[in-house]
Amino acid sequence: MIWQITQMKSNELSTAADVQLLDVRLPRDFETAHLDGAQNNCVFEVAFAERLSQTASAPKKTTIDYGANDQSHEANVAAEKLRRLEGGIEAAEHADVALIRGGPSPSEAAIVDGIRNIDLEESRVEWLGRNLLNKHWGTVALEAGHLTFAGGTLSGGEIVIDLTRLECTDLAGINLHDVLIAHLHNDDFFDVENHPNARLVITQVEPGLELAPGSPNLKITANLTIRGQTHPIDFTASAGLTEEGKPAAQAAFSIDRTRWDIIYGSGKFFHRLAGHVVNDQLEFQLRIITLSRSASSV
Repeated sequence: MIWQITQMKSNELSTAADVQLLDVRLPRDFETAHLDGAQNNCVFEVAFAERLSQTASAPKKTTIDYGANDQSHEANVAAEKLRRLEGGIEAAEHADVALIRGGPSPSEAAIVDGIRNIDLEESRVEWLGRNLLNKHWGTVALEAGHLTFAGGTLSGGEIVIDLTRLECTDLAGINLHDVLIAHLHNDDFFDVENHPNARLVITQVEPGLELAPGSPNLKITANLTIRGQTHPIDFTASAGLTEEGKPAAQAAFSIDRTRWDIIYGSGKFFHRLAGHVVNDQLEFQLRIITLSRSASSV
């Protein structure tokens, strides 16, 4: 299908006789207010392209798509040959254009201050380690944890990691999996018999350079305890609310394992390692989702 595309100001729509309107915002925003005669096709959804044959079904008509306003880019990326209506729905509010209105506009959810326990089923920690030519990656279970919120933003928290439940995803189902896990459990690495848990305690939270949702909007300082030793680390995180209104955060960071006396295969401590060299950097990814109710700390 080939669409005839044009760009028109919102106050010109009332005199445009042969156009089809495409509202590319969220369905709930479309239900709140939309241009008369518009079809909704949310550009944030993967089925957007497939739905164009139904939502912009008249190729001989001029197709106009619009978003929220001039600063929001959903209309610009709606489709390669669709261009946004200048001003979007906000411009139409002030022009002589018929709007179909539903219920009130949904208000932005706010994070309630307090302590919230971590949802241990929904949250996870992923790890990745490398040697010279290869890498292994997997997951490690969370035992407990909480996040603290003050002033509507993250202010602290604590995460307890159960190193006894360490898994290697890339070796799952083969004998080498248990061999590697046993090696990670022994005193060459985490010494799980004597130190079954690792602990991350957030000590300071500052706003990041980017404050928009989905960006690294927080700078975090934390104390990380492994093998009974505690050292500070710094990393950025993206924090916000899930669709269900649960505070959540994601972060990715790497540590130099030798700071915690995990020196197996380190070129800084051994010479002539040949193929036994192991990268000093361990990488972690955190996906933390809290429960909806407040709780006491760990």
